[in-house]
Amino acid sequence: MTRPLVVKFGSALVVDGRGRVRGRLLRARAAEIAELVVAGTPVCVVSSGAIALGLASLGLAARPHSLPRLQAASALGQSRLQRSWEEAFARHGLRAAQVLLTGAEIADRRAYVNVRGALGALFAAGAVPVVNENDATATDEISFGDNDALAAQVAVLCGARLLVLLTSVEGVYSHAPGTPGAALISEGGDVGAAAFGAGSALGRGGMGSKVQAAELAAAAGIATVIASGTGGEVLGPLVAGDARGTRFAAGESAGSAYKLWLRFGKRIDAAVTVDAGAMRAVAAGGSLLAVGVVGWTPDFRAGDGVELRGEGGEPFARGIASVDSADLAGRPANVEAVHRDRLVLL
Repeated sequence: MTRPLVVKFGSALVVDGRGRVRGRLLRARAAEIAELVVAGTPVCVVSSGAIALGLASLGLAARPHSLPRLQAASALGQSRLQRSWEEAFARHGLRAAQVLLTGAEIADRRAYVNVRGALGALFAAGAVPVVNENDATATDEISFGDNDALAAQVAVLCGARLLVLLTSVEGVYSHAPGTPGAALISEGGDVGAAAFGAGSALGRGGMGSKVQAAELAAAAGIATVIASGTGGEVLGPLVAGDARGTRFAAGESAGSAYKLWLRFGKRIDAAVTVDAGAMRAVAAGGSLLAVGVVGWTPDFRAGDGVELRGEGGEPFARGIASVDSADLAGRPANVEAVHRDRLVLL
């Protein structure tokens, strides 16, 4: 099967300023997605908009700060969002599948593999998964933060060949669009210290979060483009490589699926500081032994995700703890803190 395409739609593209679905835009993009699917390219949609669509039902014009009210808005708007995508794809004989995720599914290896299997089965069935964060149940601890991060994680999870982050502007600009001297940056490597604005009144992301998502995907060997989702033809030219938007080249080495999960999916619960000798041993492919551990914060349990840092504070690896932090007290000999097969270098 051809590696899939992941396309993320921001809230401002899906929902207008009056809380209504932008039906014409969804239908136009659904038609392009249908062409890709029929031609043999699986497509996964990551769609924001549930909270924006549910705000009116709560009598609100902008995102609230209260978590329960955000969750209520999401619950009220998610069915409308999914129905809109189903109707847009049904015009082309495609089925839309709803997939709601939290960070918990990404952090847990078994759940991660299950989600990947479900997406693969949907692709094989010719369906279009429509993914969104499960805001109605997510907490701060298991939230992705925004759907740009979610889209990047989904792209890594399903081994996408391209991540497309669609927004309401042409791409990343050197300064805020519309201001003097603002110019579109075509290559992601040139983004540098571009001026990033905040997210819209309906969304929570912003250009900065899109750049971070693109960099995450690039590190996993996935090319990314940030571009406008409006207009006549969008996805076809982007997939063909036309000079539109801001493109981030894929990194040279993607690594195994398990190592990618360790690096990008597994939640980090603690930071472990190690001495120079331990750093060299881990960098050479060895396990981390307790004798090389200088300290940690906070305490952790076996199975928790840990980030390894040098004594200067620089992160250099991530892994899964083999023992509880209490077992490392006194730096005992012959105690393995993190096994080499459960480590990935950054």
